[in-house]
This record gives sequence, C-alpha cells and structure tokens, in this order.
Amino acid sequence: MSIIASANVQTLPEPWKGEVSSGIHQYLTDKPEAFGGHDTGPAPYDFLSASLASCTMITLRMYAKHKDIDLGEFSVEVEFHSNREQQERIERRVIFKQPVSQDLKEKLLNVCSKTPVTKTLLRSLDIQTMIV
Repeated sequence: MSIIASANVQTLPEPWKGEVSSGIHQYLTDKPEAFGGHDTGPAPYDFLSASLASCTMITLRMYAKHKDIDLGEFSVEVEFHSNREQQERIERRVIFKQPVSQDLKEKLLNVCSKTPVTKTLLRSLDIQTMIV
C-alpha cells in the first residue's frame, strides 16, 4: 500500500489545542469554547466534514471537466450528526448558483456517491495504532 495522505499534530499548552502539519501546510485544531477549548481551529469532526466536502467539490469539477460540462459556481455543505445513542449520519448538500437539469442532477448524485472520501467513509477501515 502507498501513503496518499499524512498529518502530524503537536500538542500546544492550551487544553485541546494542537498544531497540525500536513505536507507544507500548517493549521490549528481545537475544540469549541463550550467543550473547554478556545475555538482557535476546527475540531476533529470539522476536519472530517471538510474532507468530504472538499473531495466532493474536486470530484464534481473533475467530472465536469472530463464531460465538458459547465457547472458554474457551486458549494458543498456537509454536516456530521450524532446523538447520545452513538447513531451517526452525514448530510451533504451540493448547491448550484445556476439551475441544473434533472438528468444532470441524477448523474451528479451518482458521482457524489463515488468520491474517494465517500467510499472510504462507507466501508470499514482498519486503523492500526502503535505507541512509540
């Protein structure tokens, strides 16, 4: 298997705050104030939601380019929902500035169901943890 992504998080003095490094990019992670953090960066599930939203946007743009379709400006919204019974679901909305035909909507929904991050989230994933 090859590595397709990596990240490192270094703890910072403030509770729940960390500095994330991913390739040449650096950003903060934190928890909201309501959870004892300082809200100086996205929380872990925010990153998960952003991952799905950005993968969806990129995949749709690649599809449109391949099919020579002008999708115009659009956005992708993702919400991660959870309850006390540990039931979880994700709502994803793709919002287009210009009207999209019903036929194209169906094709785009099919593309959304096949984005790499969507497929990863929908199948089980082996996580191996080591203490070093």
